[in-house]
Amino acid sequence: MNKYFFYKIYHYLFGEKFYKKLIYNFNDEINRTKIIQSAIDKFGYRDYLEIGCDKDQNFSKIKCISKIGVDPVSGGNMRMTSDKFFNQNTKYFDCIFIDGLHTYNQVKKDILNSLNFLNNSGVIFIHDCMPSSFMQQAVPRSRSLWTGDVWKAIVDLRSFDEIDICVCNVDMGLGVIKKRYNQNKLLLNKNPKKLKFRDYYYNYKKFLNVIDYEKLEDFLEN
Repeated sequence: MNKYFFYKIYHYLFGEKFYKKLIYNFNDEINRTKIIQSAIDKFGYRDYLEIGCDKDQNFSKIKCISKIGVDPVSGGNMRMTSDKFFNQNTKYFDCIFIDGLHTYNQVKKDILNSLNFLNNSGVIFIHDCMPSSFMQQAVPRSRSLWTGDVWKAIVDLRSFDEIDICVCNVDMGLGVIKKRYNQNKLLLNKNPKKLKFRDYYYNYKKFLNVIDYEKLEDFLEN
């Protein structure tokens, strides 16, 4: 029996009854690996950290002087959870890619921990920020192609003064974070954790500060 079967039934019975879907038309030629490598090359980054490596689809392709990949199951070069890694880490990084457990609580924790070890001129990338349907982002996971509710962590942190965030409209939504004054602060009168996919469907461009790939270079430089 499919390992996601019971959670799929659970969501159909008790989940949000909102069935509209978004169609993004991502450019297949632009992906996370290309963008991360381009940033490393352009800004001369030397130290790279990846949280959640899976089968090294991305980690193995990144070229950087120093690479650390953290995953509790497979991939990378450090076999442990991200929490354990950050608890013992003393190294600072120029570029960090977060693609670990795709739940609001864990992603937010990974981002905040990453900020503590990010050089001032560095950048954090976060994968899977733009779900297309309720089921694709529903927690617990009920399907193989799953973004989880990463988007809620982005919405939450966009209210912070000291970090600037956008989501690039590529590769399932690639979040980008810089340590600087928030140039487009999100004011939201609702707990981000309690947002529904319906809220996301009608407001995702505002919630995530979505930008096209052509504007990403300006965001990284400014």
